[in-house]
Amino acid sequence: MQWVKVLGGVVGAAALLGLGIIVGHFAIPKGADSPAPSASASQDLDLKILQTVMEQLDANRIRENLRELSKEPHLATSPRDEALVQLLLQRWQDPESGLDSARTTEYEVLLSFPSGEQPNRVDVVNSTGAVLFSCRQSEENVTGEQGGPDVVPPYAAYAPPGTPQGPLVYANQGSEEDFKELQKEEVKLQDSIVLTRYGGVGRGAKAVNAAKYGVAGVLVYTDPKDINDGKSLPNETFPHSWCLPPSGVERGSYFEYFGDPLTPYLPATPSSFRLNSDNASGFPPIPIQPIGFEDAQVLLCNLGGKLAPANWQGGLGCDYNLGPGFRSNGIFPEDGQVNVSVHNRLELRNSSNVLGIIRGAVEPDRYVLYGNHRDSWVHGAVDPSTGTAVLLELSRVLGTLLKKGTWRPRRSIVFASWGAEEFGLIGSTEFTEEFFSKLQERAVAYINVDISVFANATLRVQGTPPIQSVVFSAAKQISAPGSSGLSIYDNWIRYYNRSSSVYGLVPSVGTLGAGSDYAPFIHFLGISSMDIAYTYDRSKTSARIYPTYHTAFDTFDYVDKFLDPGFSSHQAVARTAGSVLLRLSDSLFLPLNVSDYSETLRSFLQAAENLLLEQHNISFGPLVTAVEKFEGAATSFNQRIATLQEGTPDPLQVRMINDQLMLLERTFLNSQAFPEERYYSHVLWAPRTGSVATFPGLSNAYSQAENTGHEPAAWAEVQRQLSIVVAALEGAAATLRPVADL
Repeated sequence: MQWVKVLGGVVGAAALLGLGIIVGHFAIPKGADSPAPSASASQDLDLKILQTVMEQLDANRIRENLRELSKEPHLATSPRDEALVQLLLQRWQDPESGLDSARTTEYEVLLSFPSGEQPNRVDVVNSTGAVLFSCRQSEENVTGEQGGPDVVPPYAAYAPPGTPQGPLVYANQGSEEDFKELQKEEVKLQDSIVLTRYGGVGRGAKAVNAAKYGVAGVLVYTDPKDINDGKSLPNETFPHSWCLPPSGVERGSYFEYFGDPLTPYLPATPSSFRLNSDNASGFPPIPIQPIGFEDAQVLLCNLGGKLAPANWQGGLGCDYNLGPGFRSNGIFPEDGQVNVSVHNRLELRNSSNVLGIIRGAVEPDRYVLYGNHRDSWVHGAVDPSTGTAVLLELSRVLGTLLKKGTWRPRRSIVFASWGAEEFGLIGSTEFTEEFFSKLQERAVAYINVDISVFANATLRVQGTPPIQSVVFSAAKQISAPGSSGLSIYDNWIRYYNRSSSVYGLVPSVGTLGAGSDYAPFIHFLGISSMDIAYTYDRSKTSARIYPTYHTAFDTFDYVDKFLDPGFSSHQAVARTAGSVLLRLSDSLFLPLNVSDYSETLRSFLQAAENLLLEQHNISFGPLVTAVEKFEGAATSFNQRIATLQEGTPDPLQVRMINDQLMLLERTFLNSQAFPEERYYSHVLWAPRTGSVATFPGLSNAYSQAENTGHEPAAWAEVQRQLSIVVAALEGAAATLRPVADL
């Protein structure tokens, strides 16, 4: 009979879950470094322990961590980077404040470096090849920290070598639309060198877009209008303010994807198959080189041709023209050309991740991960060392409690220091590839704290909707820095807020793109993820990021003097991230609210309903039904949790509920949804190129179909993407129903 089969399934599932908990509990080695408090299956968040952690997180210790971490440049795989690996191991193996265990994992990955023998150059030359002007090859040594052999010269990582030469053209931000505008203005692009500014599109996309129009080489600079609120004079910039000095150059990776370029979807271990670098995709197709805005000013302010559009103008104190070539009354001859000499080289290097582990007392087979990358372009005080400084202080406080035997989390905590992030999230991606199955089965959530302090105004959080509630709970209990008397939550809501149909006015939680190490966890593995930082007041600056980003001016003194004097914002981030970590690792029921996905789904549905699909015989009915199913399942699921919380729930019931909470995010993965994208499989958070703010696959397919007219194949892809979303939502609803409800 059917009810007998269901009952048998429930009993079997309960037995297996019980065995899992028992095995997990006794998997903690008897020889663990410290005794654990007596653990019970009902262990829940201890508010006294939480308060102790909040009190012991020390701003001065974070400051000293940052001083040590940023005192020397630590480019990925450099000797200083490896020295920091040993520092982390030493801290996490300390007998008084260390963790249960610490180890490294090493990957052999393809990185890109400028040649030491042939520096990259940018020159203006005349018709005979004589050099008339040369851009700086290094930044001005204004504090004594911008020189030295360990400061890597400005370069575009993974840009191919070459020596293109041609007339100069200004292409704004180098977007597809910018090149179309130049084409409309009949500006000759074939065999030219284009000058672009950072922003608008990704670094590598500037070269990809340019190559489509026959451009020979690309220059990139940071415009003071975009980063300095227009300030450009030496006495207006660092070390006199937080603004970028005129010689400052943003380094960065120009690789299109993330992870090791030669081992996509495979960990870069010795046994893995590797592509030939000549066959690997994602590298810029033409040479590209970054320069400072003082050199860009010389080039742009002498450019001829038509006046650039108003929204292409910048902060260099002159009119920006389009080119090609130089103006007749400038300092260069009209037929002067720009020569770009790039001599980058590709190298296989060994890069290390460092993992520090605290074993859970009740559910050691459930992992809460907390990570940040370690490598930087130069000193990297802000990026990434503000995050690593917080990581070390939080792990010290928890490690001290652990070694004293007064605390052990319910679930395991994994601290991670990722290697080679700046080259394309390499360390974290290789980790997710190597431990794909284990992490998908056991990882509860991933907390990323990369740049912990951009500035000192307010909290900024990005994440998937279910993490909103735990972040809000943490932020409400912690005082904001300064004398306002507000909580971090109340201060946050003053700067960034939205109107929620459920909660009223709440802080805005941003979405996760691919800007840091959370990317492989959310997009590839479907693990609930978040990124936590303190940031600036947007009403006081239009800077797209902190001004010295990826330059040799990102130093300890820059942070200490301009970003966070006193390090109270660092402490605030440590407390917020630490509270979230403890709530996720210690709470009986995981503090993830699945109903918070409903607002996102409703918003996406309403936007999708504005698409004109009915005229192509595509019905929205299944999507509407799928959203309603999810909402109903989420409401019922939360009611079941509330009922269990009123009593003394059976450990097996708790385990089943928590597994449903943990696995919900995975139900939104579809490996076939975006075949043209690498690693992106989350149907809600993949990159959206379409203009409609709805489900990304649907938005992208609709935009493509609109551009191709009535081509049946394009509209068939719209139908396919709609079906993918419906299937994902129905799968998510099914995951939230009672386990016995098959």
